[in-house]
Amino acid sequence: MEFDSNKPIYLQISDRLCERILSGEIAAGDRIPSVREFGADIGVNPNTVMRTYEKLTADGVLFNKRGIGYFVSADARERILEIERKSFLEEELPAILRRMQLLGIDPSVLQQK
Repeated sequence: MEFDSNKPIYLQISDRLCERILSGEIAAGDRIPSVREFGADIGVNPNTVMRTYEKLTADGVLFNKRGIGYFVSADARERILEIERKSFLEEELPAILRRMQLLGIDPSVLQQK
């Protein structure tokens, strides 16, 4: 896995796991690799992976079965979509609209594409 220096690694790992869940590559109920195993696979410190798993657990995407491992929640896909839509509407779209305004692009051109 290649990382972008402009975003924390644990968030990039989180994004990649969420993409795999949304694509169906990882299904609800699937067990994901252990913290150490995943860290070794992608070449990062296990503490970084643990931070990712904690974030996804807090978001309701993963859950932990003590002594067994981390699993994908039954409603993980819906939770990811909710989080991503909120992020898009609150962070990305306003920046796009500002940029369009600065460039003199009328939003109606989006319907033509």
